[in-house]
Amino acid sequence: MNIGDKIPEILGIDQNGKEITRSDFAGRKLVLYSYPKANTSGCTAEACSLEAHKEELAAAGYAIIGVSKDRVELQQKFAQANNLSFPLISDTETTLLQTLGCWGEKVACGRKTIGILRTTYLVNEEGVIEKIFTPKEIKTKIHAEQILKAIAEL
Repeated sequence: MNIGDKIPEILGIDQNGKEITRSDFAGRKLVLYSYPKANTSGCTAEACSLEAHKEELAAAGYAIIGVSKDRVELQQKFAQANNLSFPLISDTETTLLQTLGCWGEKVACGRKTIGILRTTYLVNEEGVIEKIFTPKEIKTKIHAEQILKAIAEL
């Protein structure tokens, strides 16, 4: 997906087994981010950065949604272990990840693999993507600050 595209209505099932839809966030903006694997250092740093700044993001009108290929049970453990208060979508079939364009070839330790490309989408109240952070732009430990800076510039 690109800037100007509308995200899908049905996003997936979260860590609590609840279906998450775009309509659930009607009138709100979204920070929709994909991450490779729950409970890894980079993904934990990114999620904790977002959780630590959730009030500032909410004040700017944004809700947070994470998505990875992890099973619901792992997403639930990840959320509990890190006191995450936002939905973590379990996209085991990679349907949403492929639609968003954050599933594809990447290089890890010199090897090409297929997997999740860490990406963040800032989505407006109508469900339209306004900004995309690519994998090379994202600094996991300070990602919320990066997002807040971008919001100020939108």
